[in-house]
Amino acid sequence: MSEEFRMVWAEPLTAFCQRVFEKMGVPSQDARTTSEVLVMADLRGIDSHGVARLRRYYTGLKNGVMVPKPEMKVVHESPLTALLDGGAALGQVAGLKGMTMAIEKAMTSGVGFVSVRNSNHYGIAGYYSLLALKHDLIGISLTNSDAYVVATFGREVMLGTNPISVTIPAKEERPFVLDMSTAVATLGKMEVYSRMAKRLPPGWATDEKGRSCDDPARVLANIRSRAGGGILPLGGEGEEFGGHKGYGLDLLVDILSGVLSGSGNTNLLYPKTPEGKPLPSRVGHFFGALRIDLFRPLEEFKRDMDDLIRRLKESAKAEGQERIYIHGEKEFELEEKYRKGGIPLYFKVYEDLKAIAGEVGVHFDL
Repeated sequence: MSEEFRMVWAEPLTAFCQRVFEKMGVPSQDARTTSEVLVMADLRGIDSHGVARLRRYYTGLKNGVMVPKPEMKVVHESPLTALLDGGAALGQVAGLKGMTMAIEKAMTSGVGFVSVRNSNHYGIAGYYSLLALKHDLIGISLTNSDAYVVATFGREVMLGTNPISVTIPAKEERPFVLDMSTAVATLGKMEVYSRMAKRLPPGWATDEKGRSCDDPARVLANIRSRAGGGILPLGGEGEEFGGHKGYGLDLLVDILSGVLSGSGNTNLLYPKTPEGKPLPSRVGHFFGALRIDLFRPLEEFKRDMDDLIRRLKESAKAEGQERIYIHGEKEFELEEKYRKGGIPLYFKVYEDLKAIAGEVGVHFDL
């Protein structure tokens, strides 16, 4: 392991984050939930959404734009659906509530869909859809996010990196776990490249004039100052490689998460006062759960999922390739590895955690 990384164990890391949240007034169970979502991201190799984001939540709580003890309320409800107002809660807290409601409705009525408004960044989308697998349900998790992405042929950031996660159970094989951004890369990934002084691959982002740019620091600075340019939709620049399709998926997530819930959408998620002071965000989520036995016997479905997965994995490999992966497989294997041998944290992230511990006044023992 490079000297640039520090090895930490999942449980002490989770406990540390929990102490920070509790110190900021978050109830113990909510603090635990939020911490588990962050650490799960690191365990599954999604370090852009892991504990590197702790300062974002700490700052939001300190500045009052995230509420440690929110008054969440159900605005509308039917046997199959609900609209939940998150009350500016930590996104993980509102997200867990929303997904739990969707699962409960699906277990009772066959399907459940819950829209959440007035929430915050909820971490990795897959955390919530994975919860459905415990009940042999198909799970769906979507969220919009702050505007970092330019529309196809545009040069002004208008959309978030708006992820989609869908999980589907299998029998003996690992489940299908789709957890993807609808942009070429997330802002967190840009930050990772910037921290490590790496150039961006071609087609990831544009500069202030809408031209391809490989400097992550420049892209980040332009996004934050709204100078023009940003991250590109999935598929990259223009239409030649399907960038317009990624743009369509990105917009679809924004409609289901933001417009359907009556929350914020496009570049309206993070309002400010006339003086420029941040106000509580208007992030929206969309959760779904579906009972498979409404269509066919569950065990037959899971048997056929196993067959589908095995035939794909055993199909002919491209020259020079040894393996075909199913979505989620790499993340499951990485989680097993990191739980046994520790999570590698980039030294700048490790030092920032130590700094937060000093600022908040909690013990740092990683």
